[in-house]
Amino acid sequence: MASGLPSTAGLARFCQKLKRLKPLEEATMETSLQRCLSALDLTLLGVGAMVGSGLYVLTGTVAKEITGPAVIVSFTVAAVASLLAALCYAEFGARVPRTGSAYLFTYVSMGELWAFLIGWNLVLEYVIAGAAVARAWSGYLDAMFDHHIRNFTEAHVGIWQVPLLARYPDFLAAGILLLASTFVSCGARVSSWLNHTLSAISMVVILFIIILGFVLARSHNWGKEEGGFAPFGFSGIMSGTATCFYAFVGFDVIAASSEEARNPKRAVPLAIAISLGLAASAYILVSTVLTLMVPWHSLDPNSALADAFYQRGYSWAGYLVATGSICAMTTVLLNGLFCLPRIIYAMAADGLFFQAFAYVHPRTQVPLVGILVFGVLTALVALLLDLEALVQFLSIGTLLAYSFVAISIIVLRFQKAPLSSSPSPASPRPAAKEYNSFSDHIELVGTEQVPAPEPGQLRPALRPYLGFLDRCSPGVAVASAICVLVASAITLGCVLIFGDSALHLPRWGYILLLLLCGIMFLLSLLVLGAHQQQRQQDTFQIPMVPLIPALSILLNICLMLKLSYLTWVRFSIWLLIGLLVYFGYGIWHSKENQRELPGVTITRYVVFPSGSLEETVQVVQPPSQAPAQEPSSP
Repeated sequence: MASGLPSTAGLARFCQKLKRLKPLEEATMETSLQRCLSALDLTLLGVGAMVGSGLYVLTGTVAKEITGPAVIVSFTVAAVASLLAALCYAEFGARVPRTGSAYLFTYVSMGELWAFLIGWNLVLEYVIAGAAVARAWSGYLDAMFDHHIRNFTEAHVGIWQVPLLARYPDFLAAGILLLASTFVSCGARVSSWLNHTLSAISMVVILFIIILGFVLARSHNWGKEEGGFAPFGFSGIMSGTATCFYAFVGFDVIAASSEEARNPKRAVPLAIAISLGLAASAYILVSTVLTLMVPWHSLDPNSALADAFYQRGYSWAGYLVATGSICAMTTVLLNGLFCLPRIIYAMAADGLFFQAFAYVHPRTQVPLVGILVFGVLTALVALLLDLEALVQFLSIGTLLAYSFVAISIIVLRFQKAPLSSSPSPASPRPAAKEYNSFSDHIELVGTEQVPAPEPGQLRPALRPYLGFLDRCSPGVAVASAICVLVASAITLGCVLIFGDSALHLPRWGYILLLLLCGIMFLLSLLVLGAHQQQRQQDTFQIPMVPLIPALSILLNICLMLKLSYLTWVRFSIWLLIGLLVYFGYGIWHSKENQRELPGVTITRYVVFPSGSLEETVQVVQPPSQAPAQEPSSP
């Protein structure tokens, strides 16, 4: 082999590093963070993250420009679509009660490189989202004072005409971000208390809007004289659904906070379901009263709710609406700044990001360095940059994370359950059943002769018909079906989105390609459904796997393909920067890399259901030092 070229074995070891998995240890509850959040705390975190500026701005914009009164249908369909992704997060959050959200879920099922890229995208998503919400918060407050703040800044600082920079520095947006970061750094209990207070005010205002709105409702505003219920037709409803889908982004803050939940196996699924239901109810009911109070075509997209009350002669209600919007946007800021440092902390604790961000303050038990550094970074972005060109990053980062979590659910469901550590002497063991009667002995013999099939194996009832799938190596059929599922979903999404426009296919070609992609998608689902899955009795599991995750993957791909090509170009540049960070630092400092080194001592703490804590120590020896196995006696 020529000098300077890597060997085949070296390349194989390098590729193995890229796809190594984080051990899935379900019983591990030991954490340096404080487990202090109840199901109510997590629910209000989710509601605060979802019900923000979208309720006060998005409803009017979609109703006037895209759907008309059928915005109600768009929000309903978007809520159902979001439920598909939320169920995936609920299962993972209950099963892996650690911080990290989609990053961690990808790490335990798909590999280190994919996990790092997902975490890297989440960092950008939260930074831009926080800056954008802070700008909206600043603009809303400035509008209440007739834009005196903006006029003062432009008069004394000037107007910038530089590409990628804002028209003027938004000191108010930067200030609220720094203030919110200060509250978040005081600990999870302080953040939770503030979120409770602001969420309560916001929900009271929403309840007021709904009650007074129904009192002022006029049914003829949905009549034919005003354009009808769906003036833009079915295409308008679907376009509105794609826009309304992003109103429900935010429930992942619950999964990211699972390491600080007291009982994550119960609290995380419950909080995700309740918060998504409350958010969907708020959006649907507010959209209903908004389009019934005034004709949809007379709405002001920038301040639809306040303007609707003003048109009906209740201008005083606009101040209550403004108060609710300020509180709602503040909760979104708090939740974003609460979640971002914990994802950074999870990556740093795994060695994939700089170790300084794994520091947890001993008194407040929060990742203090991550909160301060990224709070200041988000404030600088809000202060200086033009966010209109960057906002679409929110969409692609969120949809990519949703897709990987859905794929991870399928992968993990067909893997063998990890072997649990041996229980400690203090932990109770299940009592052995005594077999006394003849029927008991028959039951014992029957159980011995028919072992339970393992996850990933073909179901016993289908072996006479699909025995050819058993001839493959273990796991090959499932892995191939997952690859075909993802590839067919991407192709099917391309045909649905670009079939009539970009591809310029004839009608028969479009239908033929659609049928072929649909058949491959369904076949992969049938192959997966023919194999045994993991069944866990003590944690939440999604029903109808792999159908629900597969539909979530297809929906997310279709929505990603509707984004502009400039968004994909910018996204690719950000991924390249992330790859430089990973190959320059993360791959060499990964905790999984350290476990592969000889002589490394690994300490794990396992908490058993009885409450006993056992410390297990494992020393990894190099192959030359490993004790030789004695030959078995004949």
